[in-house]
Amino acid sequence: MSALLHSFRDSTQRLAFALIALALLLFAFDSAHAHGYKAGALEIGHPWARMTPPGAKVGGAYLSIENTGSTPDRLVSVTVAPDIAGRAEIHEMSVTDGVMKMQMLPDGVAIPAGGKVALAPGGYHLMLQDLKQPLKEGASFKGTLTFEKAGTIAVDFKVEGMAGPKGAAPQAGDPHAGHDMSTMPAGAAPSN
Repeated sequence: MSALLHSFRDSTQRLAFALIALALLLFAFDSAHAHGYKAGALEIGHPWARMTPPGAKVGGAYLSIENTGSTPDRLVSVTVAPDIAGRAEIHEMSVTDGVMKMQMLPDGVAIPAGGKVALAPGGYHLMLQDLKQPLKEGASFKGTLTFEKAGTIAVDFKVEGMAGPKGAAPQAGDPHAGHDMSTMPAGAAPSN
């Protein structure tokens, strides 16, 4: 009986150890794949950029910003590593009277208290100007987001395929999703 009890105790301990190890592994996996940042009441979700063909001089980058606080904030500027692009600008794409236009937002984007703003294809987005190299799927690069109240937050942008992050729903307002920008004239800016 004693041997049976001892064997049961050993099995229980091994099972408990295996469950703890599995929980730690799942936590590490989740942390490694979670791609979000937090600064005060702001939560920045999955910064990413769309891959570009060789020779492209512009690219688009995207993310979401949720303000869980009671005070509005504003994304006022963005920078990326100098070996990636000469500059990054905050842009908005809109359609007025059936005409699509894109404009730089010199005052940035307001993040309402208790609200969420998506910088996504077909709307607000980050325009990477004067690319120094193609953005290759699977790569990543460093950038900073500067907010009026929350300050500066360092982020990593992951480069995704033309369709965007895996599992993401297609953006209905993105007329350029899936387009081959390699045939674009030099210096032309896509409306992404």
